[in-house]
Amino acid sequence: MSTVAGYLAENRPRHLDQLSELLRIPSVSTDPGRREDVARAAAWLKARLREAGCTSAEIHPTEGHPVVYGEWLSAPGRPTILVYGHYDVQPADPLELWTSPPFEPSIRDGRIYARGATDDKGQLSIHVNALEAHLRTSGRCPVNVKFLIEGEEEIGSPHLTPFIEANRKRLSCDAVVVSDTAIFSKKVPSICHGLRGLAYFQVDVRGTDHDLHSGSFGGAVINPAFALAQMLAALKDARGKVKVPGFYDRVRKLTPAERKSFASLPHSDARFKKEIGAPELHGEAGFTTLERLWARPTIEINGIWGGFTGEGAKTVIPAEAHAKISCRLVPNQTPAEIGRKVEAYLRKLAPKAVRVKVKNLHGGPAWLAETGHPALQAAGRAVERAFGKRPVFTREGGSIPVIASFTRLLGVPSVLLGVGLQDDNAHAPDEKLDLDLFFRGNEAAAYLMEEMGSRA
Repeated sequence: MSTVAGYLAENRPRHLDQLSELLRIPSVSTDPGRREDVARAAAWLKARLREAGCTSAEIHPTEGHPVVYGEWLSAPGRPTILVYGHYDVQPADPLELWTSPPFEPSIRDGRIYARGATDDKGQLSIHVNALEAHLRTSGRCPVNVKFLIEGEEEIGSPHLTPFIEANRKRLSCDAVVVSDTAIFSKKVPSICHGLRGLAYFQVDVRGTDHDLHSGSFGGAVINPAFALAQMLAALKDARGKVKVPGFYDRVRKLTPAERKSFASLPHSDARFKKEIGAPELHGEAGFTTLERLWARPTIEINGIWGGFTGEGAKTVIPAEAHAKISCRLVPNQTPAEIGRKVEAYLRKLAPKAVRVKVKNLHGGPAWLAETGHPALQAAGRAVERAFGKRPVFTREGGSIPVIASFTRLLGVPSVLLGVGLQDDNAHAPDEKLDLDLFFRGNEAAAYLMEEMGSRA
């Protein structure tokens, strides 16, 4: 066992306590009532970066929630990595579905349960712990390290790209390192080299000026909830293919080599169904489950509401109905183009008796990296050292919009070194992080610094 690995092993209880402290802060970025808690999480991280050994740690206000920046740059002639993460979390609703309170970390069966455990406070922490381990054991780190930690990832990072643009020189690096994804499985470590993009909208459909009595007016006026339901149902066919005209025009097709690579992974549809509690899988015909998740676009309804939804009965025709929908995009598709096509199709589907408003909320393009890049190869060696097994290269169906901004503005590769699991319930009740993976992640992050430093 190396000195760094020994230090990380000895300090597991303290690092777990520190993670628990951060998880207790309800830094829900979308909730205005949690603004002080979000700021408190930023202050906690600033102090933690200084404690870990950063020579500088600062809080930078934005028009929204602040950005935390820290650095240790005392390795002249060595590469520089920029660690990106986020300290904001999703809302915890519905609270009644949590086994233990979402902001009171609970350890059960070798896992820590809390909102933000895997997305992204636990995964972010591995890099802070790795820097600390190097500095405490040898007084130096094999690479220069910068931290860029935002508080708005869960609401689309509206102020992060302007911050990067304004601080390009300060954020310059040789690679961006992100831990906000999942490994293939606990027995199959992996490196993610591709993400789907995102286009996210809200659709508002209005009929009359106010709610109407369904007895007095039912059958004489259009029901916006019916109209919206019919519009949304027309977005896909029965087999899951998107019907929006031109939706697939720019989709990058999978190569035979990519399909072979996906098929070689130890995926089981039966196990996948069991893990998510689905009686059957459903998706675009002609593609496997992994191909649908990682390399095919889709459109989904994320929420739909309107009219009376409380206890008991209230017989009304709602004046308006609403839905939130998202499109997951693949390389060559752009959020702007897809947004225009979806809006045009929704307006075409809408009855003349309703008014339609489509609001673009946020999004970002897909991202795909070459697996042979030296930075990704270094990550592969680091993961192999930590897990004792060579990782496979995978993709992720989710989106991290800022990755494309790093590519465009900094001109460097991104390394996605995730240690979560697909069933960690990110964005859902009982979110968790496997502690064995957390501790192995600490090692992998430390080894990545060594691997990148040794190949300078």
